[in-house]
Amino acid sequence: MSHLINSHLPILLIDDEPNILLSHSRMLRMEGMEDILTIDDSRQVMPLLAKQDVAVITMDLKMPYITGDALLVEINHYYPHIPVIIMTAVDEIETAVKCMKAGAFDYLVKPADENLFIASIKKALEFYTLRSEVSSLKQHLLTDRLEHAPAFSSIITQSKKMHAVFKYVEVIAPSHQPVLITGETGVGKELIARSIHSLSRRTGVFVAVNIAGLDDTMFSDTLFGHKKGSFTGAEQSREGLIAQASGGTLFLDEIGDLNEASQAKLLRLLQEREYYPLGADVPKTSDARIIVATNQDLQKSIASGRFRKDLYYRLRAHQIHIPSLRERLEDIPLLVDCFLGEEALSLNKKKPTPPHELITFLSTSDFPGNVRELQAMVFDAVARHRSGVLSMDSFREIIAQERLSLRNDSPPVQGGQALYGNSGRLPTLKEAESSLIAEALKRSNGNQGIAASLLGITRQALNKRLLRTRDGK
Repeated sequence: MSHLINSHLPILLIDDEPNILLSHSRMLRMEGMEDILTIDDSRQVMPLLAKQDVAVITMDLKMPYITGDALLVEINHYYPHIPVIIMTAVDEIETAVKCMKAGAFDYLVKPADENLFIASIKKALEFYTLRSEVSSLKQHLLTDRLEHAPAFSSIITQSKKMHAVFKYVEVIAPSHQPVLITGETGVGKELIARSIHSLSRRTGVFVAVNIAGLDDTMFSDTLFGHKKGSFTGAEQSREGLIAQASGGTLFLDEIGDLNEASQAKLLRLLQEREYYPLGADVPKTSDARIIVATNQDLQKSIASGRFRKDLYYRLRAHQIHIPSLRERLEDIPLLVDCFLGEEALSLNKKKPTPPHELITFLSTSDFPGNVRELQAMVFDAVARHRSGVLSMDSFREIIAQERLSLRNDSPPVQGGQALYGNSGRLPTLKEAESSLIAEALKRSNGNQGIAASLLGITRQALNKRLLRTRDGK
């Protein structure tokens, strides 16, 4: 079974018996690991490592010239990042313990079982990759500069939180491991997935599919394809999207909606890199990198039995959470300006001038639809625009409807403690009113029109209350 590992570095096999080197090399190549170095003279190991980095070393313990245990000490001292698998005919607990204490990653007894040998190599490769990524991340976070800023050009932001996401993406992009992207609707999860692909060094294409609403048959046919005659209407064989993404990236959006049967098939694809087209009894292999996204809380889905725990941990080898627009309000001016220009160009209009209070007003919105919702608002306003300063009317209408919907959907506040803590004293109506007005003015940066809309009253009504407060009535 092929399980392609993208380490970008060779595997080094060390043994004084050429036939064993040949046998082990064949095993690895059958598993898709083509970059292999072999050494049958232990004296050549350290000179080779001085000029050539490797991902994993397998080494015989009993060799002429320099023994394996002596080499292990040297390798662990000078190259502690390289996992070393000891292979020997000596089946002794004391020897195994001694090697593990000296820094060996694993200990196998020759002749090694093929499955155990391959499994050990894969674990060592994954260990090397993850260790390298952690080291790279530490170094990367020490600088405040993006190395590949053009890869994020489609994402408009000046947020420090988003900048931190970009830096993490730069580190994990070359990995072959799956990525789980979480965040609310409209935050740009697919854009981040595309940035990962563009930085991944993968030669294949980026293939995106929304799997929400797909039953198991549709999921399997869409991803894995089908054989001719596998179901009514299947007059020709068809490859699925996983084949199209060969050598590239497959992006699965709305992964939280995946049904139980499809979850099992996705887990097999991640673990074994194998899948079955509909109607086929021979598996196919895939080297596509899997990126998934969801706006759901998968931990809650696991607790309720709707999502497999083992699949969740497979998917979150790397996890990225994209902050909501509410958490990066500093991006609103940039986004508004970009969307104004984009839609004006599309409609062959002059770019409108936004009113000065627009950004403050938008900053008071909850934006459940995030960047996508803001884009729709701006596009609608530009489409309605005729001349002069851009009107606030369409923005007010949409946000007022949104707030009304949120109020209707939210349970009523029970009692004074929810608003005023545990003081035990219920505030007077006058105190409550003053507190609400002060908070609304604070959120709106002193803009009375915006504060009034937050309170659900007219500006005239707010003015009257402010006058009463000023006059002490």
